[in-house]
Amino acid sequence: MSPYFTIDCKDVFLREYRNEDLDELHALTMQPEIHTFLPGWNVSKEQRADWLANYEIPGNHAFLEQAKEGLPVGDLRLRLGIVHKESGAFIGWCCTGPKDGLPEPNREVMYAISKDHRGKGYTSQAVGGLTNYLFEHAGVEALNAIALPYNIGSIKVIQRCGFVYRGQIEIENDTYEHYTLNKR
Repeated sequence: MSPYFTIDCKDVFLREYRNEDLDELHALTMQPEIHTFLPGWNVSKEQRADWLANYEIPGNHAFLEQAKEGLPVGDLRLRLGIVHKESGAFIGWCCTGPKDGLPEPNREVMYAISKDHRGKGYTSQAVGGLTNYLFEHAGVEALNAIALPYNIGSIKVIQRCGFVYRGQIEIENDTYEHYTLNKR
């Protein structure tokens, strides 16, 4: 049994970030296939290490403690790595947190996966696993997901996971396709 928080998702599992993920996480953020859709994620390794150690890992602990205690997670964020079960490789991430510019409740689900693991259903498994966890264990009632209109792969993941299209939304001078999912 892993000492880290995990969510089983069939072929992959979600696991809270750990310091040892730095190299793989940084390499993923440098893939043009990822930073084209997530500008600002391709920062220096030093910056990524700082965020990982000082914000992301402590933030995960705070989120998970709140959820464990049955307390509202509020504006806390949860950042989980997508790990391929068979190989053990860190192949992406699936995260949740508030997003400025989204309507209330403004909790977003966001994700990215390595170019080498696309089209295999892993991202849909991860998003489904995270949304189920949030609804069942973290007191979340509604989620948002957004994608740039030309990010067809991301839109397909959102739709496969049951999110409902709400129209286009402008956030920080970019237009996104906006979807929501409510707890059933």
